[in-house]
Amino acid sequence: MELSKGVKELLLKTAKDLKGSTRRMFMARTVQALGEGGQRLAERELGWNRGTIRKGMHEASQGIACVDGFRLRGRKRSEEHLPHLLRDLTAIVDSQSQADPQFRTTRLYTRLTATEVRRQLIAQKGYTDEELPTAETIGAKLNMLGYYPKKVAKSQPQKNVPRPTPSLRK
Repeated sequence: MELSKGVKELLLKTAKDLKGSTRRMFMARTVQALGEGGQRLAERELGWNRGTIRKGMHEASQGIACVDGFRLRGRKRSEEHLPHLLRDLTAIVDSQSQADPQFRTTRLYTRLTATEVRRQLIAQKGYTDEELPTAETIGAKLNMLGYYPKKVAKSQPQKNVPRPTPSLRK
């Protein structure tokens, strides 16, 4: 049995639009509609993985959808590698922080840069350079904690404007 070009295109686009269990169920129903040898035909003509098709067939026959573990994939957050990192960041930055001078926001501004905070973590808290995340990541963690690296504007002294003296008046 051969699939026409239009049918192939329709099946491929539909499968591409679906995700997870619904995609596998669609693949299984398509293979069942193709009849005997449908798995091999789908593998050869559509490029579908036979393991995925079998998983979908199992889901269709049992009526239970297999749960995918997408959230278990990928890189772990730096707090999971270094459980005391956020506490140590707060301890270092709190002494150098102050509230918004105009009290318009609840943000805490700090004069320390993320690079300087990283240096102080190494010097004061005993972290090594290799185990700490980059300065960019530390900056993101500081923002997450509510600290924003910004120079705090100091009050400017009034300019000494020479006042005209009575003797200079004309």
